[in-house]
Amino acid sequence: MSFMVLTLLQATSAFMGLPAGRPSRRDRAAVAAQIELPGPIADLIGGSSAPADVSARVLGQKGFVITGGAGGVGYAYADELLGIGHSVVICDIKDPIAPVNALKEKHGADVPIFGCMCDVSKAESVEELGKFAKESLGTIHYWVNNAGINGGRRPFTTIPIKTVEAVVNVNLVGLLLCTKVAMDIMGQQAGVEGHIFQTVGSGVKGGGTPGYVAYGATKRGLPQMTDSLVQELTKGVPGYEVAPTPGTVCVHTLSPGMVFTDLLLDDSTPELRKFPFGVLAAQPPEVAADLVPKMLSVGGQGKKVEFLTNDRVLTKFYERFVQGKKSEYIDDDGNVIKKPGAQYLDNGVQKQY
Repeated sequence: MSFMVLTLLQATSAFMGLPAGRPSRRDRAAVAAQIELPGPIADLIGGSSAPADVSARVLGQKGFVITGGAGGVGYAYADELLGIGHSVVICDIKDPIAPVNALKEKHGADVPIFGCMCDVSKAESVEELGKFAKESLGTIHYWVNNAGINGGRRPFTTIPIKTVEAVVNVNLVGLLLCTKVAMDIMGQQAGVEGHIFQTVGSGVKGGGTPGYVAYGATKRGLPQMTDSLVQELTKGVPGYEVAPTPGTVCVHTLSPGMVFTDLLLDDSTPELRKFPFGVLAAQPPEVAADLVPKMLSVGGQGKKVEFLTNDRVLTKFYERFVQGKKSEYIDDDGNVIKKPGAQYLDNGVQKQY
């Protein structure tokens, strides 16, 4: 049975860009705490450990910038951060007044949440975001490049060329622009260690992403960009002398995995919703609850912060294909299961506010 689960894990790696190699003891312990596994699978995963306290009470209030924060996992990050006392700026291509008001209603009128409009594909707009964030937060400790689009799931030859341009401009040019602005600000924050996260997705490992050619190509470029920046920040550029900056800048990748958002469910089929979505996908609050503490605990350069660790995938496969556990989100016909009292968009995405 364990062989079957491991085979499924390997077969899904190319589709998802899953992490390779043996997972850390900490990750194995975290998964083992969730379910009871028998035999060799239990030995593979290991013991349990308690999550670290990363609240503002312990760390001090940290300032976050989250692009694409008006909905989806970006909104969930902000929600989670405010709940443990940190301060947040969200930006989006659309006016973020509604999500800001929703977060204030949930966490209190005086909660430190700020919002502005920003087109991350435009240099001037990103520079304005940087100024707004610095003025609002005082200190920017973390910058999460979360904004992204996929252009819809369809053959590349059927996609309008303007859509291809938009995907590249938002997902790749946008991250370069945001990273440049964030580095400039963080480098001048004396005594502060700043962390920038690049959100990766399908295609990041180089496997094919049929239906998402442009999206996969943009995500494939992000680890290379991150590695290049890490080498510049730690070793410099041969032939150039760069003066030390008052603040320290660190760059990482962030992988939320499959999340039930427009990006995942738009143009999806019942077959895709049953597998892999029904097995591996999670709702934004679940992903945020896992990734926010990991972001706040990260140190050093070039770290890979992931929701769908090998252990988590293995656990989900074991539950579904060995224990026969049903998905709480997708029914046997590939339809989104709608929970009583919750509101949903036509594509099955659950409304967050």
